[in-house]
Amino acid sequence: MSNNVWPPVPTNEDDHGREARLAAEREAKRISDEIDRALEQERQDLRKNRPQTKILLLGQAESGKSTMIKNFQIFFCPSQFAAETDAWRTVIHLNLARFVNYVLQLLSTTGGKADPNARMLQMRLSPLKQVELILSRAINAESPSQLSSPTEDSSRPTWRPRPAPEVSIRGGTGWKGLMRRRRGSSAVKSPAISDELENARQILDACKDDIVALWQSPTLRALEDDGMDLHHHARYFLDNAARVADKSYTPTTDDILRARLRTLGVEEYRMTMETAAEKGADWVFYDVGGSRNQRAAWASYFDDVNAVIFLCPMSGFNQRLQEDSSVNRLFDSMELWETVCKSKLLGNAMFILLLNKADLLYAKLKAGVKFEDYVASYHGRPNKAEYVADYLREQMILTHRTCSPKRRQLHAHVTCAIDTNVMGAVLNSIRDSILVVILKQTTLL
Repeated sequence: MSNNVWPPVPTNEDDHGREARLAAEREAKRISDEIDRALEQERQDLRKNRPQTKILLLGQAESGKSTMIKNFQIFFCPSQFAAETDAWRTVIHLNLARFVNYVLQLLSTTGGKADPNARMLQMRLSPLKQVELILSRAINAESPSQLSSPTEDSSRPTWRPRPAPEVSIRGGTGWKGLMRRRRGSSAVKSPAISDELENARQILDACKDDIVALWQSPTLRALEDDGMDLHHHARYFLDNAARVADKSYTPTTDDILRARLRTLGVEEYRMTMETAAEKGADWVFYDVGGSRNQRAAWASYFDDVNAVIFLCPMSGFNQRLQEDSSVNRLFDSMELWETVCKSKLLGNAMFILLLNKADLLYAKLKAGVKFEDYVASYHGRPNKAEYVADYLREQMILTHRTCSPKRRQLHAHVTCAIDTNVMGAVLNSIRDSILVVILKQTTLL
């Protein structure tokens, strides 16, 4: 008999005594299990009923809202962020496959422009169409829109393709389910999905050298001269295609920050904070689709939020809305900001303004693009990023002051959401500001 049994078995125990002892142990275990279940239920009830911090992220499409969500995870929920790495690998591979297929379709459209080497690469890379289909199905992504046909003006043939199609998901469908499966939750991971994903990764690995060759080919440079429109995120992954397509690939933090996943509708993100000051607190973020045809649904999320984070992409000053080419992106952001400031439903919320994409603004101005050519009121001022950012900050603070239904706090920051070195200090400031507001709203301060 083991000496590790506790309580020790009596040395003179008979059969009747043994049966009585075992019955008592079973009853004690039953009571202990009931206590454990009651405690667990109490913990769940407390978690369910405790106050949640609700944060609304607003801004036009491609303003950086989803990237801000990732930043919050990196700094305040690092284990959650790490657990989702494998899911982001699927999204990144889909980004890469879709970018390459976009380029291949352009090559096909140009017909005789493609040189023999490019035509050979088209054939060798054709399996990426199946890869895109598999990965899109895995995360319930929307089908990409068709490329527009080339058109001609009165002087010479000109290519005017639509921008490379983005990976898009509908809020609340599929994507979060994929994340849960990747984290190994109670949901059972489908063997069929796993096999398909593995096959897609093997195809990508087999095609990586050809992807690199295509991206570096003179034919691609000619397409760029003819107006091929690739998002800077697309260029990042194509520049890193050999690493990203490799079968041993694991996404880096920079990769995940640059992965494009456009939200159609509203996506809810629940984070249990892991940092000391608010460890265990639940923060709920609502990432609201920013396209013009989605903004009508915003108001239903305005009630009972603690803070609004509004992102204005400063680099959009010389761009037009994809959904309405007659509207300047920066002017649209300014008008949208005014509308949000006027909302009485948000009267009690703290406002945080993020003048985002400072890196792209800097690059454009350094390349010689004149801000004053697009914003007449800036005439005569220095064409430097810091001056432009200060000007936009002043204008938007003034709008907030004059349009708010009542006096409230506003915190403004100039940001580059893909630069974690910069974002750390900004996010700590945002977190501290929100915590102060929560304390005030709960009458504890």
